[in-house]
Amino acid sequence: MPKVVFHRDGKTFTGEVPDNTNLVVKAGIRQFPYPNFLYGCGMGKCGKCASRIIVGGEHLPEPNWKEKKRLGPRIEQGYRLACQLWISHDIELSQEAKPLADVVAPGAAAV
Repeated sequence: MPKVVFHRDGKTFTGEVPDNTNLVVKAGIRQFPYPNFLYGCGMGKCGKCASRIIVGGEHLPEPNWKEKKRLGPRIEQGYRLACQLWISHDIELSQEAKPLADVVAPGAAAV
């Protein structure tokens, strides 16, 4: 089972999730990383689940069109939309105190 290390607001949360797990889905059904994980629509539109991947990004697929549209150049800084990721390897990620959903990526339309 993949180990997830999650940082938010100066705190660190660690847990294991079943292989091929989506963290937004898990939080939505009140399992780890609930209640500490920021998320919204679960469809890549709102950007509330934007997370900076610290370790394990090499195991993730390339960003999809939803991530590219919502995150823009932040992808180059290691940001991904957790709702679009299915975790199969250990990963470490963080979320900002103010979600990226409040900031529209240059060239992206507000949702």
